[in-house]
Amino acid sequence: MTALGVSSYSLVAHDIGVWVAFSLALGFEDHLYRVALLDAGIPGVTLPETIPTDPDRAWKTWHFAFHTVPDLPEVLLAGRERDYVGWFLTAKALSPETFDDAELDHYAAAVAADGGLRAFLAYYRDAAESARKNREALEQRRRLTVPILGVSSSHGSIPDMAASLSPWAENTTGIVVPDAGHFIPDEQPDAVADALAEFLTDAR
Repeated sequence: MTALGVSSYSLVAHDIGVWVAFSLALGFEDHLYRVALLDAGIPGVTLPETIPTDPDRAWKTWHFAFHTVPDLPEVLLAGRERDYVGWFLTAKALSPETFDDAELDHYAAAVAADGGLRAFLAYYRDAAESARKNREALEQRRRLTVPILGVSSSHGSIPDMAASLSPWAENTTGIVVPDAGHFIPDEQPDAVADALAEFLTDAR
């Protein structure tokens, strides 16, 4: 943003983007008008330290451990990126028809591109270090004061984003988007656009 000459801005993030956005807010809160965070646990903050083994919940987070294993995911997934990415996009959406074949192909191609799979896995492999840095940053400062909107969905990963963030942020509000799984912007784009427009209006 500095390179673009933009000193202040609002920020909207989903899934692993939330990991990045929350850490950015911890370090650069003075540059932010507002922050909207959609359906994600945050390393060292709201992400559980252990992966649940309850079958009703484990299927949503089993991949966190798998992705951190050195080299094995690359061996098992190379050449199968379409099947792997397709499973996530189908299983974690409320409707399995949310993403059409062209969209699945697009996402799979990004993972299958040279270096794509290793980059895809790197987020998870760095999660422990991200957690350490987040905890360290939170210990050195008071809670965030920038207005934060937590966006959950009726069938997503985090039932109440605002509640999960409130111990670390003073000004949180939340909404739950109905009839959606984890991929809220894709499943209910109009509802998400309306909520964001309302939240970000007059942010300056």
